[in-house]
Amino acid sequence: MDVCAGYEPLVELTRGGIVESIHFGALAAVDSDGKLLLSYGNPDLVTFPRSSMKPFQALPLVEHGGVEAFGLTDEELAIMCASHTGTDEHVRVLKSIHQKVGLQLSDLQCGVHWPIDKETTFQMRVRGEEPNSYRHNCSGKHSGMLTQAKLLGQSLSDYLSLDHQVQKNIREAVSSMCGMNPEELIPGVDGCSAPVYAMPLQSFALATARLVDPTKLEEKRQLACRKITRAMTAYPNMVSGPGQLDTVLMEVMKGKLIAKGGAEGYQLIGIMPGAITEKSKGIGVALKIADGDPTRRATQRVVVELMKALGFRAEMESDTYASLNQPILRNYRGIEIGEVRLARPIQFSS
Repeated sequence: MDVCAGYEPLVELTRGGIVESIHFGALAAVDSDGKLLLSYGNPDLVTFPRSSMKPFQALPLVEHGGVEAFGLTDEELAIMCASHTGTDEHVRVLKSIHQKVGLQLSDLQCGVHWPIDKETTFQMRVRGEEPNSYRHNCSGKHSGMLTQAKLLGQSLSDYLSLDHQVQKNIREAVSSMCGMNPEELIPGVDGCSAPVYAMPLQSFALATARLVDPTKLEEKRQLACRKITRAMTAYPNMVSGPGQLDTVLMEVMKGKLIAKGGAEGYQLIGIMPGAITEKSKGIGVALKIADGDPTRRATQRVVVELMKALGFRAEMESDTYASLNQPILRNYRGIEIGEVRLARPIQFSS
């Protein structure tokens, strides 16, 4: 069995003038009309977007009027789309949601881990404080699911069941945005115990393009999509955290895109309509790195080169983005030893 079937060499690391390591990957970029603009590997590769699905998992809550019913702010909606790093600010927003909705910490079924933010973990250890589910990077998504259950008058104890109305609504929303039937989605279980679905990269890229450019969707969904993208771009720190790719990318792009990473080397990017030229359509990008990209070095390189190819060179070369744009490899003495580069140039179809 070819474990790299559907992938192609995407990112190379060099040393001494030769290629030392290769990250295989696959990518699809699609506009809101469904036109495939760019692909690496097989654009129909079926894989799990993991946490890149979170903005879509929030759609039914927004469509059913949950924002208005509970008086949710954009900041609170943003963390429902997040893989946050567990800072005290993130916990503050989560507690606000729970107070408004009438939820308890014990309602969360995402599990517990130490904050991803290292400084927060350090300060907690100094205080002798143990983490709880608020610190879990998926607690915002779970709070959104619980909020939808409250809104619909559904049970809270089994909100992660595939047969629960919350999950049925999410499955319908995800499949509809992807242009697929619900039964075509391949179900799995995410790291936080919530259902997650696999679909072709090209289908998820289309869903992302529609999310940022929903003009051809029904009015209720248009409004929901715009509320979600507005919240994410207004509060990028809630979507991830200080220094994280999604947060810094949205900060430097100033409302021109949304970004949402997922585990095992997945990345969503949605370019807003009009961001490239006055009449440019929304573009959705779905990227998967075959080896899971645990250091995110391959994802970071692809994102930089992709954004440059779209005309955002100044943003990628800015001081704000410098920590995530490191094409030169250096050792611990700062000596240049090689580079991180794409295996082939990015070329969009006209």
